Amino acid sequence: MDFFHRLWTKSTQCKALEKSSGKLETMFFESVYRVTYFAGMALLDNTLMYRIYSGALKLAIGFLISCEVWHLVTKSTSLDGFIDNVNATLMHFIALYRYQNMRTNKTIYKNLASAMESPYFDTSTPRRKEMVRFWSQRNERFLKLLLLLGSCTLAAWHIYPLVDDIDYNLMVSARFPFDYQTPILYPIVYVIVFVVFNYTSLFVMVNDLIQQAHLMHLLCQYTVLGDCFEGIINDCIGDQNKTDERHIIRTKQFRKKFLKRLNDLVEQHKLILKNTMELKHSLSMPMLGQLVASAMLICFVSYQATRTAGASNVKFFMSLLYLMYNLFELSIFCKWCDEIKLQSENIANSVYCSRWERGLTATRGVGARLLLIATRARKPLVLTAGGLFDLSLASYTTLVKTSYSAVTVLRRFQQN
Repeated sequence: MDFFHRLWTKSTQCKALEKSSGKLETMFFESVYRVTYFAGMALLDNTLMYRIYSGALKLAIGFLISCEVWHLVTKSTSLDGFIDNVNATLMHFIALYRYQNMRTNKTIYKNLASAMESPYFDTSTPRRKEMVRFWSQRNERFLKLLLLLGSCTLAAWHIYPLVDDIDYNLMVSARFPFDYQTPILYPIVYVIVFVVFNYTSLFVMVNDLIQQAHLMHLLCQYTVLGDCFEGIINDCIGDQNKTDERHIIRTKQFRKKFLKRLNDLVEQHKLILKNTMELKHSLSMPMLGQLVASAMLICFVSYQATRTAGASNVKFFMSLLYLMYNLFELSIFCKWCDEIKLQSENIANSVYCSRWERGLTATRGVGARLLLIATRARKPLVLTAGGLFDLSLASYTTLVKTSYSAVTVLRRFQQN
């Protein structure tokens, strides 16, 4: 196992890791950077070998998606055939759009990834170090869970063409500009499509992993900032005797230190708000497309699962796993966006719990700053999909209910 770990580490050493702003960025994004590099989608690596590797993969993925669309337009005549084709094609198109959006906003994403290296971001206490460790480990767990669920779905997708009753079938509905349905050409085309389809699916998952990592990175910053506000007095007292806290707070030296510390936290709050707004604007339209695509996919895949239950076990499990991946992917995005809204509002509660009532507001500028932070935090930061839908668990529930209603309509249509 150590051998494979060393091989993976050495073969995926990329520019994004070498140019990392520090250990905190590496802690959150190392796995994402490595998977992105392996998928051929790294933005910073420009060596000749990697450009050839990345270019070949992108051409192959583009060719496969084009063949899927060609099949959808020319050969999908029945409802079942249309659904089979559109399930993969739609997800691939949305992934292409999201990837292009990330390329366009790569400066924003780099700034977001390096935000924890801000001079105002404080992880000096054991509690805050534990917060950072908790969110980085949680990010890693969900990354592995997404990859595992996606890999299981791919496994079922690859098995189905081998056990169905169709000769020369592939794992994806695509029309090629040549006839591959011969005993000689079919194995070659099957292996090539197998590899390209795996990379195309990994490309879809990479987009999800990048987005999740940035959301959890922001969440970590909000929770640490909230703890900084709650512990601002203890931080300013430092190693002094805390039993004499009331006397220390009255000293001029402490008040000067407190005001400087408060200014630093204000700057950190402004930086996090700025980063959140930039992420909100960059994600708005891609997430609108993702919501629409997910609603259609949940509807179509659920319909397939109900159609194939009892008739084809492999097809049923393939549809079920694909449905689970889409539901899980969308649910965690909505969950983290909902959590960002709550944590951004919680900053106001942290300011209120900063023990300002101990006479600190008598210092010039302290009261105004605390009030400004609390007022700003009371307006929740809501990430939206195209400005039409809030990215929240409530919206996710509504979308699933709507998709379920559409499934019942499709079932009635099929029965009639």
